[in-house]
Amino acid sequence: MRDITLSFAADNPPLSVIVAAKIAGISLTVDPSLPSGADCTFHFSLGLKVGNADIFLRYLGRVAKISNFYGQDPIESMQIDEWIEYAHVFSKGSEFEHACSYVNDYLSIRTFLVGYSLSVADIAIWSSLAGIGQRWESLRKSKKYQNLARWFNSIATEYNVLLSEVTTMYVGKRGLGKPITIKSKDKEQDANPSTSMNVENNDKGKAGSRPTFEVDLPDAKVGEVCLRFAPEPSGFLHIGHSKAALLNQYFAQRYQGRLIIRFDDTNPTKESNEFVDNLLKDIETLGIKYDAVTYTSDYFPQLMEMAENLILKGKAYVDDTPREQMQKERMDGIESISRSNSPETNMELWKEMIAGSEGGTKCCLRGKLDMQDPNKSLRDPVYYRCNPVAHHRIGSKYKLYPTYDFACPFVDATEGITHALRSSEYHDRNAQYYRVLEDMALRKVQIYEFSRLNMVYTLLSKRKLLWFVQNGKVEGWDDPRFPTVQGIVRRGLKIEALIQFILEQGASKNLNLMEWDKLWTINKKIIDPVCPRHTAVLAEKRVLLTLIDGPDQAFVRIIPRHKKFEGAGSKATTFTKNIWLDNSDALSISVNEEITLMDWGNAIIKEIKKDGDGNVTELIGGLHLEGSVKSTKLKLTWLPEIHELVNLSLLEFDYLITKKKLEEGEDFIDVVNPCTKKETLALGDSNMRNLQRGEILQLERKGYFRCDVPFIKPSKPIVLVAIPDGRQQTPSSK
Repeated sequence: MRDITLSFAADNPPLSVIVAAKIAGISLTVDPSLPSGADCTFHFSLGLKVGNADIFLRYLGRVAKISNFYGQDPIESMQIDEWIEYAHVFSKGSEFEHACSYVNDYLSIRTFLVGYSLSVADIAIWSSLAGIGQRWESLRKSKKYQNLARWFNSIATEYNVLLSEVTTMYVGKRGLGKPITIKSKDKEQDANPSTSMNVENNDKGKAGSRPTFEVDLPDAKVGEVCLRFAPEPSGFLHIGHSKAALLNQYFAQRYQGRLIIRFDDTNPTKESNEFVDNLLKDIETLGIKYDAVTYTSDYFPQLMEMAENLILKGKAYVDDTPREQMQKERMDGIESISRSNSPETNMELWKEMIAGSEGGTKCCLRGKLDMQDPNKSLRDPVYYRCNPVAHHRIGSKYKLYPTYDFACPFVDATEGITHALRSSEYHDRNAQYYRVLEDMALRKVQIYEFSRLNMVYTLLSKRKLLWFVQNGKVEGWDDPRFPTVQGIVRRGLKIEALIQFILEQGASKNLNLMEWDKLWTINKKIIDPVCPRHTAVLAEKRVLLTLIDGPDQAFVRIIPRHKKFEGAGSKATTFTKNIWLDNSDALSISVNEEITLMDWGNAIIKEIKKDGDGNVTELIGGLHLEGSVKSTKLKLTWLPEIHELVNLSLLEFDYLITKKKLEEGEDFIDVVNPCTKKETLALGDSNMRNLQRGEILQLERKGYFRCDVPFIKPSKPIVLVAIPDGRQQTPSSK
């Protein structure tokens, strides 16, 4: 790297640049001789001069040999740029605590500001806080901003020697204060500066950072790890798959390795190109970054060659035992008569299977493992079955297809996978996986187990989900009642919330049953601060309130769509003499009661008209705009009586089954929820004509919704899907 001299005023050091250079191991010649108040400058040996610390910090991010120091892609780099600019807010005394609160909330379930590793964004914010001195030190020791303090202390501990040196020199007594006490079992390792994010300095070859999951892949080496996410294209990606996908991405990034997306397409009866396309769409939605897309079907010729090799070595045999009898024999540890076939006989039968002859279709290829092993997965598993169905990628070339148990270890080893992540429900089949690799004489692949993500009142079996699709219980795989990525997105879940929820679960191997309300609570925290507010009145039995002193001529005011977030834009609200109220609100009002009309002011109800059945048909009142909104019990939403109002269809969805968890052997059809969809018609403010599909909003006093079908024409209602707000739900009895 070129020689660089950093010149600055002694009372105004560019702390973030100095810290970044120290951590990155980039040498700077320091010259603190500029006059007080002068801006810093950077002089390169080739004559180039830069006079902006933020620009130089970005330069360090690009040239440093630290993984993702300036982001792993342009999106992350853009986010880092935003944090670098935001860091200056901390130096504005009046905005300091607001900035602390903002970053504290942002870090509530994050380890780093951008991505999953330290970046110059973290350094910019960290340095701004460290440079504040005693004011931040006092807050850091308090419990006011716990997430921010945790993050700050983590970085201070990780780079203790380097940062103490910098702050002692440039911040003095205002610096890091007393050393941080580490309470982990890895105390000595974590306090050692050699466990820097610069993984090249780590003697053990493992990534030094421990964000989020706090676990290591066994025998993993930085730069050598290769992982795969291998969904079967027989359905859409669901929340359980999402955990596997995100775990694979996390470890690939942590160890600077590769991630392959592999479609396990070995069963043409269930699979299709439609599912492949949608799985790729879902993977993109999750933000999964991968290095290649492969298919198990790419390896069909090699798999058949391996099968023949095992037959000739006496490690596999062709069996024509009927399936039910074979299953019973495996359970009882009884060897098949075909197990003693000679390799020559097996090869003849194998050729019949390849040809798809009548006799061949009655056969399967089995591995000759151990029929007496207590682990039943080792009792001569099936390697190949005949199937006359055409394959969605390669047509009718083959009449037989490998099983997952045979193909997966072969392709893992062939593609150079170092660690195969799979859920702990397959634990008993791990021995089979290793034995198959051994018989194939292929390199070993490490299995790393994690717990399957199970959700209450939720089915994750694609076979069971397919039943709902085929029987018309849902609209399709993207139905808002489905736990698929596309389904929960239509329900209004932000992908950021899903990712945070899954990362929070970590790589634990403990089985657990998760409540949906926790996920929806995270979602609410993300959408509430930014989603626009609109107004709706339920169409059924809505009541007209006539304001006797209301405006004779309607007038319009422009008000914010969100009072605390300018980015939500503005909306036009029309004020008229006659306004609509919800029937339930009208029923709660008494004569002479003062109420508050939201975004307008107070009014006093003078008269309540009812029909013969006691239903409120009309209210008459007068404005009392000088009245205090604090003194009223009822704060009501309303809509003007104008033709521009839009028709709404509000959809609420319930769980598909009525039981939290199915017991072993229990038929899910017995607990199918008979009523899972409720539609309510409403009127909405005219601004909702501009809603876009996918836009999330809050109908005031009614909850959060996602626009599923936007405005097309007045006769067609806008369809809004209700978003759960995090309160615990159980299947409703309707």
